[in-house]
Amino acid sequence: MQAVAIIPARYSSTRFPGKPLVKIGSKTMIQRVYEAAKSVTSLADVIVATDDERIATHVRSFGGNVVMTAASHRSGTERCAEVVSTLTASPDVVLNVQGDVPFISPEHLRQVLNCFDQEGTQIATLIKKIDDLVTLDNPNIPKVVLDNRMRALYFSRSPIPYRRDTEKEHWHQGFHYFKHIGIYGYRSDVLQEIIKLPQGKLELAEDLEQLRWLEYDYAIQLAETTTESVAIDTPEDLSRVLGKMEGNKYLD
Repeated sequence: MQAVAIIPARYSSTRFPGKPLVKIGSKTMIQRVYEAAKSVTSLADVIVATDDERIATHVRSFGGNVVMTAASHRSGTERCAEVVSTLTASPDVVLNVQGDVPFISPEHLRQVLNCFDQEGTQIATLIKKIDDLVTLDNPNIPKVVLDNRMRALYFSRSPIPYRRDTEKEHWHQGFHYFKHIGIYGYRSDVLQEIIKLPQGKLELAEDLEQLRWLEYDYAIQLAETTTESVAIDTPEDLSRVLGKMEGNKYLD
């Protein structure tokens, strides 16, 4: 199985313009993500996908591989699909790696790749158990309901399922709720199919792209992780991460 990782990276971000190029210690955010992905030896290639020449120039400066993509893409999924269409040989599996997780775990990428050892896997992603009510009740953290084959039944911003006859503050006790960790893997042919799908009513209701795939009957295989890496969405997020990691060797 040949697999590649693609890291979508935009310069224009409403909450944090220029985010991929922000320095974290001696390296930029995009370089840290790129190097983490490169450490996964089972990946045939790692490619940054961007519509901004400033990001492309920087990636080339540290020896990274970059492909320029259209500025009109609505999602990282679409950007990944364009990159694959430019490759001489289409890989079997494509990983969509978030470009704003500077200390992403290479093990997470391996876990997603391992899902494709199952022949029927079309799309794969990660989940993690929720162990506190604050996380469970946070609409910015998508929750996942899964079946007994570790496939996604539904994603929601709401805590699901509803626990009848149980006070809400105890919902996460005695029942395993899961949050979604946003790394995706796709079979190449499936990736080209899902970008052509029109938005469905579920995606429009919850603003979760993965609901489109479920609504059109694509299977999403899940792998469970016990760790997660912090995403940097705002300058405040960056300040918090740097404050927690002051003096850490990973900031060298």
